[in-house]
Amino acid sequence: MKKSLFQFITIIPLALLLCLSFSCQKQATEEAAEAMTEEEMKARVERELEIWNAGNLALVDEFYAPEYVSHDYATNEEVVGLDALKEGITSMRTAFPDINVTYDEIIIMGDKTVTRWTMTGTHTGPMQQTPEGELPPTGKKVRLSGVTISRRINEKIVEEWSYFNVLDMVIQLGFTITPPAPPEPPEEKK
Repeated sequence: MKKSLFQFITIIPLALLLCLSFSCQKQATEEAAEAMTEEEMKARVERELEIWNAGNLALVDEFYAPEYVSHDYATNEEVVGLDALKEGITSMRTAFPDINVTYDEIIIMGDKTVTRWTMTGTHTGPMQQTPEGELPPTGKKVRLSGVTISRRINEKIVEEWSYFNVLDMVIQLGFTITPPAPPEPPEEKK
């Protein structure tokens, strides 16, 4: 009796461990099947361009998480939330109604995608969100290149870092940069 009780006490935890192990394997297999392949993710990233190129703001909710934050080093500002993102897209499409963004390269690394992009457009509307205030339309065409790093959770973008040369855009638009006047030399004491 003691031997069969000992076997029973030993077998129960082993059986539970085996069941748990198979359950975890099944869950990991299901999660792997649900995860996007690299090609599927690249196709999703390419589809995100509809937001910029066609002004399809309905896609923002599909591709971006509600807690979205963008760190824009060109303007040194953060865009927080989907409403602010939509506002920024609308503002950019107002300044450049014919905006066209293409991805020159897409790199996928874990929860991040890196896109090297080129944007072209004609400046026919006022440009908001500049340190100098609103820049009037110039009618000039611009071509910019930059890099955006996007962090994703459950395939939705939660955070982005964008890098591009704002000075290059300002020069292409025909604006000039005036350096500040040199400081006045100190007066000599008599």
